[in-house]
Amino acid sequence: MNHLTPAEEKENIRAMRAEAIGQTQLLVEALPWIKESTGKTVVVKYGGAAMVDEKLRADVMSDIILMKIIGINPIIVHGGGNDITRICEQLNLPVEFKNGFRVTPPEVMEVVKMALIGKVNQELVSQMNEHGHIAVGLNGADGHIVKAVPVSDEMGLVGRVSEIDTTLLCDLISTDYIPVIASVAVGKDGQSYNVNADLVAGEIAAAIGAHKVIFLTDVDGLYRDFEDKSSLIMRFKLSEAIKLRDEGNLTKGMIPKVDAAITALTAGVSRAHILNGTIPHSLILEIFTDQGVGTMILPDSEDYAPEDFEHYPLDNLASKLHG
Repeated sequence: MNHLTPAEEKENIRAMRAEAIGQTQLLVEALPWIKESTGKTVVVKYGGAAMVDEKLRADVMSDIILMKIIGINPIIVHGGGNDITRICEQLNLPVEFKNGFRVTPPEVMEVVKMALIGKVNQELVSQMNEHGHIAVGLNGADGHIVKAVPVSDEMGLVGRVSEIDTTLLCDLISTDYIPVIASVAVGKDGQSYNVNADLVAGEIAAAIGAHKVIFLTDVDGLYRDFEDKSSLIMRFKLSEAIKLRDEGNLTKGMIPKVDAAITALTAGVSRAHILNGTIPHSLILEIFTDQGVGTMILPDSEDYAPEDFEHYPLDNLASKLHG
């Protein structure tokens, strides 16, 4: 059995006190952000490694539950590309992409529904409901939440959002449920469509008048030059986002996220965030700390100075949360 010297015991006490003070400071720092967000709706597009890795998924689920407990109304939109690809390969079905979108013939559309509705959605809802019966699994066809039209014949059953009906979502929020929506939409003829989850999240945020829309991805945020990691954009305005997109400076994975952010902010949503979901508790760090961890896009009407948004290194921010 190891015995500490008086000096070592004193140092341990100091370390524990410092940790407690740090955690208290984090809570105090969060208070104004909690006050700002309580009672408001936040749309979270959930995807990437944070969906695949069990530990990261547990972190995201706990963040969402905490948001709900605090009084925020989260709406979760998810895809599930890895599961779709895996099942297609098992069934010897084609796996083909054009311009970043999955080519979706009818037989692949059945796999999309099987993976997103039958597997991923149920898993997420089940994991959230371990904390109480608060999550409801949906897809865009339920209550015709997400209506779509086909993009083109060559893409098969890939859809573009044509309309959002928020009736069911508002009913669920008013009764304190968390809607968890698979990105499958419905057409006028009842046909199911495969719709990009980023774009669905942006359209839902716009239609419901969300306070924020948040996109979880596998990189730290948006870069002016993806090959230059020092070019991470921490804060910028809607017009700057549009310019970056129009100049063709976005990676394929970022194009739908930025398009969705533009849709949301143009409709009056106050903030769009692009976060690295592989950072533990990145949702909480972005929403409830002064520095945040990702890219935030603001309306052009807001003035800010870049020095107002200096970030700590991401590892240091994560350590702040964990003490």
